[in-house]
Amino acid sequence: MCLSLSRMSDDSIARFQRMLDQNPGNGLARFSLAKALFDAGRHAEASAHFQAAVNTKPDWMLAHILLGKCHLQLGARDAARAAFETGLRLAIEQRHEGPQAEMESMLAELKGAEA
Repeated sequence: MCLSLSRMSDDSIARFQRMLDQNPGNGLARFSLAKALFDAGRHAEASAHFQAAVNTKPDWMLAHILLGKCHLQLGARDAARAAFETGLRLAIEQRHEGPQAEMESMLAELKGAEA
């Protein structure tokens, strides 16, 4: 089963990479590649694509949240906090209660870990 999931992940990464190679301006292909990399545990690679996505579309709430999660996995707590704060602001502005609650929780955990 694990091998099967790994192969599915590799296939998704390859498919989204091809899509992005064919159309570098395709934000959805970039986000999808970043998400596939994230799901595969390749957080450094994913973070670069999530960063490019939010640079292109600054109000992309989910990209900010996942960027923050990448930073957290990579031990970059300040960068994670900044991404989560932006994600929280966007969740509030866009009226997404679930992501808002998640970001409030993540930020509280980060603050608690610092105390």
